[in-house]
Amino acid sequence: MQRFLAFLAAVAAVVGLAFVLPSAASAATCTTPWNSGTVYTNGNSASYNGHNWTAKWWTQNETPGGSSGVWADQGTCGGGGSTPTPTGGSCTYPAWVAGQTYATGAIVRYTNGGLYRATHDNPGYDPVISTWYWEPYTCSGGSTPTPTQTANPGGFPVSEAQFNQMFPNRNSFYTYSGLKAALSAYPAFTNTGSDTVRKQEAAAFLANVSHETGGLVYIVEQNTANYPHYCDTSQSYGCPAGQAAYYGRGPIQLSWNFNYKAAGDALGINLLANPNLVQTDSAIAWKTGLWYWNTQSGPGTMTPHNAMVNGAGFGETIRSINGSIECNGGNPAQVQSRINSYQSFVQILGTTAGSNLSC
Repeated sequence: MQRFLAFLAAVAAVVGLAFVLPSAASAATCTTPWNSGTVYTNGNSASYNGHNWTAKWWTQNETPGGSSGVWADQGTCGGGGSTPTPTGGSCTYPAWVAGQTYATGAIVRYTNGGLYRATHDNPGYDPVISTWYWEPYTCSGGSTPTPTQTANPGGFPVSEAQFNQMFPNRNSFYTYSGLKAALSAYPAFTNTGSDTVRKQEAAAFLANVSHETGGLVYIVEQNTANYPHYCDTSQSYGCPAGQAAYYGRGPIQLSWNFNYKAAGDALGINLLANPNLVQTDSAIAWKTGLWYWNTQSGPGTMTPHNAMVNGAGFGETIRSINGSIECNGGNPAQVQSRINSYQSFVQILGTTAGSNLSC
């Protein structure tokens, strides 16, 4: 009998313990509330909607418990962080840093104040230039892109009629629509400064393009004997399309394997492997010209874009494109040819040429 009573007491104790355990094991304290602007990596914790969560991999602006599967639910929590309110409406995102690695989905605030989201992993490419790697982003707080984010809000200062007047004998490959389609890759182009500056930059670009292509007649370099010379074998990536595949193409006659690599990386197009795209796709051809104009100094000291918007003058654009051969008396006839086209084009656009026309 005593053993039976002892047995019942033991059972009661166990049963009692079973009922006590839930109250003893109270919910964990909520960790720091999840923030849509914070970058989380593997193992980082955050609380959201009364639960603690742990990130499985890199994430930003992906709500815990959402469909992405990036967050692991660690159970209910109480106190501490409480139930946070999503902070996407605050539009607080880190500033973009050139050269910093960004994973797909990362959101940054660019120097123009606009927000951009990475559409592909990239090593810190410029969101405004490398539009394949980034896309404009509007947060839930209603952040509206500023005018500098929008490609040419004032409109490209060259009409199709003016374009046709400038290039009456142009090759049908060089379409006005292709040029307009390329403008989105470089929103600052012909969209910086006064109306006069915008027209001067458009005229300067098109004048140099006219000189390089014989009035938009030639798509590819005419001297085929030069073709095998444009493969720099010292580059680690070599010339996968062939030694003679990197000859001049497009409106600024893009040449050399390293330039095809750099332009392709900036534009999000594999031009190193597919250089022929520059002679078969009008918009891509125009984009390579704009890439050089807006990002490359060549033998000069500044990009052609900066030369025009900062008052250095048309002569500095010549120096940046072919200054080592033409400037400082190297080939005055070639320089004058460019100047003549520029003066003709600004007249068509109804503006003045400005100073410092020669190099």
